[in-house]
Amino acid sequence: MPRLEVNVDHIATLRQARLIDEPDPVTAAALAELAGADGIIVHLREDRRHIQDRDLRLLRQTIKTRLNLEMAATQEMLEIAIDVKPNLVTLVPEKRQELTTEGGLEVAKNQDFLKDYVRQLKEGGLRVSLFVDPVTPQIEAAKEVGAEWVELHTGTYADAPSRAEATRLFQELLNAARHARSLGLKVKCGHGLNYRNIKPFRGREEFAEYSIGHAIMARAILVGIERAVREMIELIREK
Repeated sequence: MPRLEVNVDHIATLRQARLIDEPDPVTAAALAELAGADGIIVHLREDRRHIQDRDLRLLRQTIKTRLNLEMAATQEMLEIAIDVKPNLVTLVPEKRQELTTEGGLEVAKNQDFLKDYVRQLKEGGLRVSLFVDPVTPQIEAAKEVGAEWVELHTGTYADAPSRAEATRLFQELLNAARHARSLGLKVKCGHGLNYRNIKPFRGREEFAEYSIGHAIMARAILVGIERAVREMIELIREK
């Protein structure tokens, strides 16, 4: 059965707009879990534009499912991850000027560095996923550096300008997922997925998990977090 991890970064974005203490992403995570989410995702960015260190530590203490920490491959984040010990670390690219993550991690050209970085995470008792574009060189490099999971970047699919292009890009995602599974990697997917474009994924065994944040939080503004999460779970598990 496919699983859903819910990203609560955007709750923190709203809070940071006023630099006050509400809304609280920790509370949002608890509500998402109550609605059936299989895990909670947060991205602790270098500039701390949304999630704060306090959030990460409280989530580690309070969530009952699984904590997935998205982070850049830096020394600071390595130390934080080993100290906090999330259930999964997902390495993502990070640029100060971007609104959100713009593409997959460049693994193929940075194998030596990432192999050593992943080794240090594993020695710290952590499991590792890499957020990559759905292309063979990056997937094979992820396997080579020691990742257990890959999260396939679905942003290009989500932004497709036509139905025909979306269909083509969805097939690329399927092929990429099948190749990753053939290498022994577990496969997640995420970025830009919403209540409409998630529908082709229903019933596809190629994807074990979905990482979704913005669409769920946008829906939650209108109907509440618990309903928004339940509706997404129903969509990904529908045959």
